[in-house]
Amino acid sequence: ELQLVDSGGGLVQAGGSLRLSCKASPSGFTFDDYAIGWFRQAPGKEKKGVACISMRDGTAFYEDSVKGRFTISKDNAKSTVYLQMNSLKPEDTAVYYCNANNPRMNYWGKGTLVTVSS
Repeated sequence: ELQLVDSGGGLVQAGGSLRLSCKASPSGFTFDDYAIGWFRQAPGKEKKGVACISMRDGTAFYEDSVKGRFTISKDNAKSTVYLQMNSLKPEDTAVYYCNANNPRMNYWGKGTLVTVSS
C-alpha cells in the first residue's frame, strides 16, 4: 500500500517562502499512472485543491489563487513531489495535505501546517 509523508510546513512572514515535500513509499512503487498533488484546509473551511502534477509526463495544474507564486515539481527517482511556495500571504495559512490518486486508488498524507503571519 502506498504511504505519503508530507513535510516542510512552518511559520513564515508574509512575502516569505516555504517548500513542502511529499515522499511516497515504498520507493519501488510504480507511480507513472498517478497524479500527486497538494490540497489545503484553512480553519473553518473545506479542503481545496492547490496544485497537482502528473507523475508520467509532469503536466501541472494550479488553483487560480496560487498561480505565479507556487510551483509543483517531481523527482521520480526519489518518489517525491515538492511544492515551492513563494510570496506567501496570510490567506495561504492552512494545513496542506499531499494526495496521490489514479482512477482506482486515492491516498492522503497526514498534513503539514503552514502559518503565514502578516
